[in-house]
Amino acid sequence: MLKLAICDDEKYFCVREEQLITEYMEKKGYQYQIDTFQLGAELLNSGTEVSKYDIIFLDIKMDKLDGIETAKRIREVAENTYIVFVTAFIEYSLEGYKVDAIRYLLKDDEFLDKAIFECLDAIMQKENYQERKHIFAFQEGEKEVYLNDIVYIDSNLHKLTFHMAKGNKKEYTMYERLDTIDEQLAGTDFVRVHKSYLANLRYIDSIERYTVKLADGTELPVSKSRYLPARSEWISYKGAL
Repeated sequence: MLKLAICDDEKYFCVREEQLITEYMEKKGYQYQIDTFQLGAELLNSGTEVSKYDIIFLDIKMDKLDGIETAKRIREVAENTYIVFVTAFIEYSLEGYKVDAIRYLLKDDEFLDKAIFECLDAIMQKENYQERKHIFAFQEGEKEVYLNDIVYIDSNLHKLTFHMAKGNKKEYTMYERLDTIDEQLAGTDFVRVHKSYLANLRYIDSIERYTVKLADGTELPVSKSRYLPARSEWISYKGAL
């Protein structure tokens, strides 16, 4: 699932950007979540949680904390997030590229739709983005889920619990060996960190001896035998983003 944020203190453009991004996502059939903010400080209040966003659309000219400073602080915790500036002030464009902004879009309502669509096309092409889905036979019934929505899976006496990032139901269960699910998810973004835990690399903030810290604050144990391979996979994953 793609996670996007819009930060703009002009309500009209905040709403307009959300409408255009929604139109794009619906047309392309992507699963997505959009959060809106009117102040840079409000966006940054989540701390390291800001790294959960794949794409952030930022206005530059905002009260109290402008977009450039907001972007600099975002970069301190989210190196791989795509930052897109949407502003009426073209003279700030060079400053925008200093924080590795992928695009600089002018607030021209006549052409904003084309600009946003082109920008999103470029990001999707760059990432070769494709939602992966899988059908699981849960105790709660058979369900097709997006793999990006699974934060981690834990095993207890062959009962597996799938911990989900979103949706009304945060957990699904099944009776199966974790080894079997690990094999089914081979080649995806999951890493085995322990005989009882399979974690989604997307949600891992850090792997230190011998603990995995997830974006939501959850901590999982890492077995000694799996520490170096798991950490290597995570570093490779972060470097590839």
